[in-house]
Amino acid sequence: MEGQHRHVSLSHYERDKDGILERLRKVEGQVRGIQKMVDEDRYCVDILTQVAAVRAALNKVGLMLLESHTRGCVVQVIQENHGEGAIKELMAVVQKFIK
Repeated sequence: MEGQHRHVSLSHYERDKDGILERLRKVEGQVRGIQKMVDEDRYCVDILTQVAAVRAALNKVGLMLLESHTRGCVVQVIQENHGEGAIKELMAVVQKFIK
């Protein structure tokens, strides 16, 4: 079931792609900063604070992707009368995301 609807137009995803990539680059920079903090034996609480910031940033990226997928792919598949499969797939993705 996973990835079953890859034939769907990615126009919504393409519209959000630059913003998603920008956020991912920021996360990458934050992770590099955490690596440097560990390498420099910085205070654990400061490192953990940065880890929490990275997790929050990744959650935001996930929400952006989930919204894009829902507004684009899921809506299109439902309009093509394949809604049951799309909803089942969406629920599986949401369950993975909220774990």
